[in-house]
Amino acid sequence: MKLSVLVPVYNEERTLEEIVRRVCAVPMAKEIIFVDDGSKDHSREILTRLQEASQRSGDALNSIKVFFQTQNQGKGAALKAGLGHVTGDVVIIQDADLEYDPKDYPSLLEPIQTGVADVVYGTRFAGGGAHRVLFFWHSMGNRLLTLLSNMLTNLNLSDMEVGYKVFRAEILKGIELQSKRFGFEPEITVKLAKKGYRFYEVPIAYHGRTYQEGKKITWKDGLAALYYMIRFRFTD
Repeated sequence: MKLSVLVPVYNEERTLEEIVRRVCAVPMAKEIIFVDDGSKDHSREILTRLQEASQRSGDALNSIKVFFQTQNQGKGAALKAGLGHVTGDVVIIQDADLEYDPKDYPSLLEPIQTGVADVVYGTRFAGGGAHRVLFFWHSMGNRLLTLLSNMLTNLNLSDMEVGYKVFRAEILKGIELQSKRFGFEPEITVKLAKKGYRFYEVPIAYHGRTYQEGKKITWKDGLAALYYMIRFRFTD
């Protein structure tokens, strides 16, 4: 099984080299697809250098591909752009920061590898590894959005907004994504649930950032998620 790791990037110069090191350390064949979403820091230069180093190394397990958006459009737009370059059997969404740990890949992939799942979500709220303690109201917002998502989809997820999502590539490519920003999370959940795909959850570690450290999602994205959730539940 070949893994495609899809990494949207926006102004992550401080963490790019480390996230590449951690993803490459997972001992399985994979392509790492970076889509820079119009970064204004040095992310683009770092990504170019990392891609060139990967090409020179001849690493049989890890290949790095880099693509650039001409302007910032949002996480959903970056993922849609990257999906067109996926050649693997399974796709995992990996944020470019260090909030999620690639050491969790084996447990996230296991339900798909054994044939019991089509989609696997990590969960920060049901066991798992170490968790940084941050933002009470942020966690309450996540739980509320998950509750509303479950009501609309008849799923019983504990963490719909989690960044770690894993898909069989063929089903993800069969979804027409429309959300450009963080609406990707509710959109993909609703659309896959409507198609009857098998969802599993796996506990993960979580090392959240503060806004001073670079966290980007805000309460406005929560309101947008609610809108997309209702929109895609009742329209295609």
